[in-house]
Amino acid sequence: MQLDAKIPAGPIAQKWDNRRFEYNLVNPANRRKYTVLVIGTGLAGASAAATLGELGYNVKIFCLQDSPRRAHSIAAQGGINAAKNYQNDGDSVFRLFHDTIKGGDFRSREANVYRLAQLSNLIIDQCVAQGIPFAREYGGTLANRSFGGAQVSRTFYARGQTGQQLLLGAYSSLMRQVALGTVSLFPRRELMDVIVEEGRASGIICRNLINGQLESYNGHSVVLATGGYGNVFHLSTNAMASNVSAGWRAYKRGAGLANPCFVQIHPTCIPISGTHQSKLTLMSESLRNDGRVWVPKQAGDTRDPAKIPENERDYYLERKYPSFGNLVPRDIASRGAKEVCDQQRGVSETGQAVYLDFQDAIQRDGLNTIRYKYGNLFQMYQKITADNPETHPMKIYPAVHYTMGGLWVDYNLMTTIPGLFAIGEVNYSDHGANRLGASALMQGLADGYFVLPYSMGDYLATMGPVALSDTNQPLFKEATESIDNQTALLLKNNNSKKKGLQTVEHYHRKLGKTLWDHCGISRNKEGLQTALASIPEIRAEFWDNCLVPGTGLEFNQSLEKACRVADYLEFSEIMVQDALQREESCGCHLREESMSVDNEAQRDDKNFSHVTVWFHNGKEKTATTKREPLEFELSKPSTRNYK
Repeated sequence: MQLDAKIPAGPIAQKWDNRRFEYNLVNPANRRKYTVLVIGTGLAGASAAATLGELGYNVKIFCLQDSPRRAHSIAAQGGINAAKNYQNDGDSVFRLFHDTIKGGDFRSREANVYRLAQLSNLIIDQCVAQGIPFAREYGGTLANRSFGGAQVSRTFYARGQTGQQLLLGAYSSLMRQVALGTVSLFPRRELMDVIVEEGRASGIICRNLINGQLESYNGHSVVLATGGYGNVFHLSTNAMASNVSAGWRAYKRGAGLANPCFVQIHPTCIPISGTHQSKLTLMSESLRNDGRVWVPKQAGDTRDPAKIPENERDYYLERKYPSFGNLVPRDIASRGAKEVCDQQRGVSETGQAVYLDFQDAIQRDGLNTIRYKYGNLFQMYQKITADNPETHPMKIYPAVHYTMGGLWVDYNLMTTIPGLFAIGEVNYSDHGANRLGASALMQGLADGYFVLPYSMGDYLATMGPVALSDTNQPLFKEATESIDNQTALLLKNNNSKKKGLQTVEHYHRKLGKTLWDHCGISRNKEGLQTALASIPEIRAEFWDNCLVPGTGLEFNQSLEKACRVADYLEFSEIMVQDALQREESCGCHLREESMSVDNEAQRDDKNFSHVTVWFHNGKEKTATTKREPLEFELSKPSTRNYK
């Protein structure tokens, strides 16, 4: 199989317009003849389903939750980028494009990123028309603030609840189509398999999470909008239900998996406090607009932060990166925190935290102004930690937050399986080796509102009128039997008197620690090889000694998690292999063998300026890889410099 990104011809600023003109169209009267299956109701999935429904297609949308409003997009805090240049501070579509390419350390597809920057302004117009309550200046104009990796203010926000407000807008549009009958909503369903018939995606198998029954659905195309795989690390800022399973099942059916080692570690999260935790909590990057990051200069200094004088504090990001200060990209800020903690200068009882201090901002702007900007974030922090950030610095530490890797897609957002599209975080296309803050919401809505509706029409028009697959045919039955067999294996120790049985959580935690220790903020050959040796052992122990109570024909959350952890135990091996074979440092992927003299990441453009795409070859066979070379027309690769 040859990877064809299907990038349109012409100058980069005209590629999207050229492609839209080239697309074949479906007559409005014919659209109702086509059925599109959308998996996931976050920003990407909800916006795509709402738009396709508005166009007249017959859409079926599925979600894990009891309501689309509970999708993990609701947890996004800080904002959404757009090149409106309302602040008149030098922003433009090109600058947003360049910052995103540079922030991703020149490991993303240039044409996709430029299109994303072009569409950013339309997203804001769409959201304002929906009534999204973006923050506004005194005169009524939309407000902006800065995020990491940029020297302009281009981030639109709704206090610290931007994801929630944007999701409610997409949800409103979605439910309008549900009421009109163009979209059918199926909550509490989890995708278990993708059906590929004659080389194209033609259906799915879902588990009804309420009664455990397997359900078959057919369609002319399938859209995955199921988010990222950060929970493979056990502790992350993702919702507990977020998982890799939909993408992994597509991979096992033939979809390519691109750059799975690119995992973003967010620098501002509430630190781990003990083994009782099941997830971590994000503190928005927007806090670094006014908060100053520091640690004591002296190792082992355990004094109260208020008693440490200014000349004994190390504002290490401001010291090392004076041009960007505390607003360096996330990968750099995360490595900085790890570096000072490794020097025994970390704070808190664990020594695995740094301070985020707002005292200077409170004295400069006043407490009411800071409360207006960050009030709900301060309340969240205080509720979780019992510390008041208005009087004491926050304690923060990096945590897994987002995944830039994902299913490989071409310019049209189609995977290597015809008819199977991947949008939002589940695909790899726009962020390279490091996502800039406030770009995830931008990508999800660009894919759903403005890209997929065009490319979907082209695919369906090219395919022509095709009858829906029969869900009683052998393909669906074989997939259902395979799922039933896996369920039986997971439940085999139920009511068993076998000694040494462990919970699903035990194995998830064990895998997560292995990955965090050896494939986390920094990586090296020895550690990655250690992880590769450990993962098969954990997987074998899981299948032998995991205890999953209950049955497969009832509401069973232990079984839900067991299925997801089983997928993590397979996926993680590919992720570590990807990290091992990429012998360079780029963005979030820091190989300790590839660092400059001043401990900065050092790329190897000669050997690794490409996307690595992994393909499944069967259960007992080694995965193979193909490469998509990365070519740069406007933004020539250079050493990232934020100093």
